[in-house]
Amino acid sequence: MKKVRKAVIPVAGLGTRFLPATKAMPKEMLTVVDRPVVQYAVDEALEAGIEHIVFVTGRNKHVIEDYFDIQPELLDTLTRSKKQEQLASLNKIQLNAGAVSFTRQQAPHGLGHAVWCARDIIGDEPFALLLPDMVSFGDKGCLAGVMELYEQTGGNVIAVEQCDPTETNKYGIVGKGKDVGTGFAVTEMVEKPAPAVAPSNYYINGRYILQPEVFDLLGTQERGAGNEIQLTDSMKRLAQTQAFHAAPFNGRMFDCGSKEGFIQANVAFALARDDIRDLVFDPIVEMIASQQRRSAAA
Repeated sequence: MKKVRKAVIPVAGLGTRFLPATKAMPKEMLTVVDRPVVQYAVDEALEAGIEHIVFVTGRNKHVIEDYFDIQPELLDTLTRSKKQEQLASLNKIQLNAGAVSFTRQQAPHGLGHAVWCARDIIGDEPFALLLPDMVSFGDKGCLAGVMELYEQTGGNVIAVEQCDPTETNKYGIVGKGKDVGTGFAVTEMVEKPAPAVAPSNYYINGRYILQPEVFDLLGTQERGAGNEIQLTDSMKRLAQTQAFHAAPFNGRMFDCGSKEGFIQANVAFALARDDIRDLVFDPIVEMIASQQRRSAAA
């Protein structure tokens, strides 16, 4: 079993669900409270022990690279102004030199193609994959649980959560096999099955540990849904020769690629922070009560 040292974070998406906000700014730089969405994915990867992060970018995404770089002028201004709190916040997000790479997905051919673009940087190693739109909320990051199960099973590990059994047609669903360690064996992967035929209500939530053999499969993968190269299609082929296990996540993933998930994440993270909870709790309660009164009067 090889140690998982590297993580891939695809950030090449166009963010069409958030237009016009994402016309000139990457969707990954939209903030949940006071940190960009992509920062949460990076923090989660580092918490899980990842040593090197590979961003797969696209056009107009250079601001992400700038964000993780050093800004001497800003640091000098904050130092001379003795703004220690702001300096500490910048130092906290600074990645070590040589611990981050950027490669470009030159055309939007799907998630599978984006992952394939990282093949030469990852090499012959297992790697973690974090979809940055999915923001982890809980006592510990989702990837840490995936890593824990990987250390017990090896192979390929995917994070899952349970959805309402009537909503399986919205997700990629896995079949549940025997319990293994802190998770269970995956017997099948089905994309958006109808509730009547879904093998379970466990859905894939955007965190993975995959073996490098998936790159060869992605390189020969035929286009699937949306005329794109789908990661799930290659994972199904890989499952014919390698084991897959699922790590249930006890927290919650917010889909910050959707407006409703983005708003929910901002509320949840704001209420979880000691420095601003009291400033936002009462206004949120009042807004909800006001909306309920308007609805009742309508």
